[in-house]
Amino acid sequence: MKLIVVVDENWGIGKDGDQPYHIPEDQRFFREKTLGKVIVIGRVTLAAFPNGLPLKGRTNIVLTRNKLDTPGIITCSGISELAEVLRGYSTDDVFVAGGQQIYEMLLEYCDTAYVTKIFATPDIDRYFPNLDALPNWHLTTQSERKKHGDIEFCFCEYRNEMPRKKPPQ
Repeated sequence: MKLIVVVDENWGIGKDGDQPYHIPEDQRFFREKTLGKVIVIGRVTLAAFPNGLPLKGRTNIVLTRNKLDTPGIITCSGISELAEVLRGYSTDDVFVAGGQQIYEMLLEYCDTAYVTKIFATPDIDRYFPNLDALPNWHLTTQSERKKHGDIEFCFCEYRNEMPRKKPPQ
């Protein structure tokens, strides 16, 4: 599996169920990477999508203990149920896309992380694990700094040298 995330300088990812920045180039990057693929998200991340609806052109899997009646999503109540559903897909086509609990739960099963780094420190209440501090994760590529208004950012790719191949059954 892969993951995709936007982080600030402290690896913050959001506040009150939303991202602090919406950068068109990052949104295009997310779309290019995930279109036609599977995204695994949590209930709060789904609620942050436009109108709380699944993203078009993707298989939307929501990992939650709550019963959801949202058309166009596959709901999994736990990691073993998720593993069963993901058997039908290539791991190269699966992207973990948030939020904090989902990232923490599935990080060790991912081999690649696409990280958009924002060079700022907004008020945040949700965080992503600092990949620079984890021994098995290594930065492999980083774009030059880009700007959107007064926001500086770059695209990074990290590799996990020792991913678990699949979630436990």
